[in-house]
Amino acid sequence: MKLVPIDETFEDWEALLSLILASFAYMHPRIDPPSSALRLTPQSLKQKAETEKAYAAIEVGRLLGCVFCKTEPPDCLYIGKLAVAPDAQGRGVGRLMLQAAEDYAARCALPSLRLETRIELVENHRLFARWGFVRTLEASHPGFTHATFVEMSKAL
Repeated sequence: MKLVPIDETFEDWEALLSLILASFAYMHPRIDPPSSALRLTPQSLKQKAETEKAYAAIEVGRLLGCVFCKTEPPDCLYIGKLAVAPDAQGRGVGRLMLQAAEDYAARCALPSLRLETRIELVENHRLFARWGFVRTLEASHPGFTHATFVEMSKAL
């Protein structure tokens, strides 16, 4: 398995979209509001990669995982669209994506990572806690009166 940047040389936007949708599919019946992943297109992913740092894990020409990262003032790297192919979960792909984000944050002299995960996805909360993240707040999407997501941070 190798780590590659998702940048101007990347070409398989359809496969990237398929990876994200397959990785996030399990959550659709469990969360409200629906995931923003459902609004992604190959073109919007390409635009996202132009403004954010992104990486993919590839094995024998197949995309196994991805992560998108963007700096947030004053001193944080936001991790989004961390996705692992369902049949590759448990093989260290997610950890490789997180390590890529941590390495990028270090190069940018950013002392922390931040991510958001849905309130209902307690298995994600536990996984991110094992990876060193701590719960920092609960908040809601616009139009909701109850918490819909959890923010978690990791000091580097």
